[in-house]
Amino acid sequence: MKMRSWLFAPGDSEKKMGKAAGSEADIAIFDLEDAVAPEVKPDARKMVAEALGSADTRDRLWVRINPLDTDMPLADLAAIMPARPGGIMLPKAEGPEQVARLDNYLSAIEAANGIEHGTTPVMALVTETAASMFEAGNYAGSPRLIAMSWGAEDLSDSIGSRANTDENGNYDPAYVLARTLCLLGAARAGVPAIETIQADFRDLDGLAKRASDVRRQGFGGMLAIHPAQVGPINEAFTPAEAEIEEARMVVALFEDNPGLGTIGHGGKMYDRPHLSRAQQILSSLED
Repeated sequence: MKMRSWLFAPGDSEKKMGKAAGSEADIAIFDLEDAVAPEVKPDARKMVAEALGSADTRDRLWVRINPLDTDMPLADLAAIMPARPGGIMLPKAEGPEQVARLDNYLSAIEAANGIEHGTTPVMALVTETAASMFEAGNYAGSPRLIAMSWGAEDLSDSIGSRANTDENGNYDPAYVLARTLCLLGAARAGVPAIETIQADFRDLDGLAKRASDVRRQGFGGMLAIHPAQVGPINEAFTPAEAEIEEARMVVALFEDNPGLGTIGHGGKMYDRPHLSRAQQILSSLED
């Protein structure tokens, strides 16, 4: 599936979930965690299940459950899994053992509801607590995991910082580290890294630049909190025609010259890392 844009919608708002589901976002995330007050979570679970059940297709409709170190995730899963969400977002993940525990929960609930085993994928938010920072590189081989992302706001709360950016709006060092650990950890796990949200949903020019910058750094998509953010994100994470043409040229060069590790063409030298990047670009067009 395409994973450029991941749009959150609060699970206690039928209207906002409908807008997210009808948007151009690659994945809509019905949120049962931070966007929903504790006292209304039971009602939100029912609303999310109803929204899933009424959808024509559910593959791109995911649910963010509550953290595994609370008493809420099993109630979340019991309520929503019969409606067969496209996937589960795991917040505040503090290591691969939590992904493994979620896999056990999902396996049991899939079996109880006649859902094919292992068909509910997972995306983990891996730097939202101080403890999680030390585990970000350990997710390789985690069951069901198809993407990793990071969060600045919850990390601020975890470490007691009053802000996570400087006066120019740039992330402070701890949050730059969190972003970097997510990127490197995802690469080691063999899954896409997904950039965190931009809270100012009105600054679409700034969003477009940021999305372009993080794509250049290696991220495969970005989280969104407003439908207006989806378009700039999708555009930033869609290869330009010039990129596609160059990727096709590089792949053709190596196909025409089997056995070579380095090829000179048009005044440039292309080696195996260039081939790998070209193949990744072309592969993204097939999703």
